[in-house]
Amino acid sequence: MALIEKSSNPAFSSKIFDKQGFVQSGERMSVQGTVNKSLILFACTLLPAYYVFDMFLAGHSTMGLLLVGAIGGLIAAMVTIFKPTVAPISAPIYAALEGLFLGGISAIAEMNFPGIAFQAVILTFGTMFVMLVLYRTGIIKVTEKLKSGIIAATGAIFVVYFINFIMSMFGSGMPMMHEGGMMGIGFSLLVIGIAAMNLLLDFDFIEKNALHGSPKYMEWYSAFGLMVTLVWLYMEILRLLMKLNRD
Repeated sequence: MALIEKSSNPAFSSKIFDKQGFVQSGERMSVQGTVNKSLILFACTLLPAYYVFDMFLAGHSTMGLLLVGAIGGLIAAMVTIFKPTVAPISAPIYAALEGLFLGGISAIAEMNFPGIAFQAVILTFGTMFVMLVLYRTGIIKVTEKLKSGIIAATGAIFVVYFINFIMSMFGSGMPMMHEGGMMGIGFSLLVIGIAAMNLLLDFDFIEKNALHGSPKYMEWYSAFGLMVTLVWLYMEILRLLMKLNRD
């Protein structure tokens, strides 16, 4: 039984879920199980993040941990995506490594703009809560047209990121990506809005696959996919707050 769903999150591919098959009875994926796994991954992220954050503000060098988190997190994410059956192990490892990375990035931002990291965390979880309420109440319905629009917008954003990355290799870059002003702030708000809308697709994808009976281990995989979107959302909110503080 194939489940055709659209999502711009690379972790939430219908092909990945279809390859795992669907369980008719017994140990099946559930929404509540995914929520529980997500809470565990949040803890796995926050604890290392706080550790690195505290070390940096205490005057210790954390660049090594930041790099380990960035590179290790990418590897753990790739392993999880290509082999979902190991998600119960690889997803917590990914979350912990992302915690090292986010803690380092947040500490650097905090050093320049005191209080900014806490604001970014609150706004990220606040945004997730608002989008969850909008989804659960049906105020925003995840239609095929909405999915296509979000996926197209997300793709366009990552094309812009890729072009900026190439330009940065030649000592240039897009001002709106890094500088403040109306254009820079407007661009960040647009990206945050698209990242937030991706949460709707994540919620819908999780609910649909739970309904169709994905295997139990896909709860860990789904929680991992949700973490990928939240990490992106947090980074964009942190970037926006830095722009606003500079201005």
